[in-house]
Amino acid sequence: MENISNYININKQTWNNKTDVHVASEFYDNESFIKGKSTLNSIELELLGDVEGKKILHLQCHFGQDSLSLERLGAKVTGVDLSDKAIEKANELAKELNLDAKFICSDVYNLPNILNEKFDIVFTSYGTIGWLPDLDKWAKVVSHFLKPNGTFIMADFHPVVWMYDNDFKEIFYNYFNIEPIIENETGTYADRYSNIEAKTITWNHSISELLNALISNNLVLNQFNEFDYSPYNCFNKTEEFEKGKFRISHFENKIPMIYSILATKK
Repeated sequence: MENISNYININKQTWNNKTDVHVASEFYDNESFIKGKSTLNSIELELLGDVEGKKILHLQCHFGQDSLSLERLGAKVTGVDLSDKAIEKANELAKELNLDAKFICSDVYNLPNILNEKFDIVFTSYGTIGWLPDLDKWAKVVSHFLKPNGTFIMADFHPVVWMYDNDFKEIFYNYFNIEPIIENETGTYADRYSNIEAKTITWNHSISELLNALISNNLVLNQFNEFDYSPYNCFNKTEEFEKGKFRISHFENKIPMIYSILATKK
């Protein structure tokens, strides 16, 4: 087994390399975002409700579009990401848009050592927990930063999606978290033809692993939802069957693609 203890640095390097390509990509459409377009989807907006005046901690925020979209809705946002390059971009965007969101470069597990605040909402979305080996440790961090009765809101890709090969022809990966997945890829979901070389170390997490981690760290589950589409066109073999809704064309509506969670801290 390859040494994965260095997974944070390996993944950080990959995300640093991806940042500039992502900022310039059509996928992230930064130009429209700067002009005022929100990058949040109806899935998470319905759970977030009115965020005016709420303190929000956004974990794994990449270069800050969603954090700044929340800030535009009147929230007071702290965004956190592993990639110093992404955080640098997030700060530039905040300055350009005259928004006072705060951004911190840190891996999720280390955050309690550098941030001493409590929040009304902890938020994380799309492509997040797969970068983390230990969900119990992650849920402890979520719980740590929430005020009593604070809410945790999450939307992410369904673990069923991660079982398939890239072209959704066969079940290739284990649904359960049995070992790290070490891969080298070229390109990135935001620009498949980019010549970025990326090494990644990720983990698949089952729904039971996720929910039990939250439950055992003082979070009460209020809602768990599943959706038969993705709001992002970030997979192969997709079709846009309604505006802004993408599915794997040969699977139609037969598999879950996204789930969302609303939980409250006891």
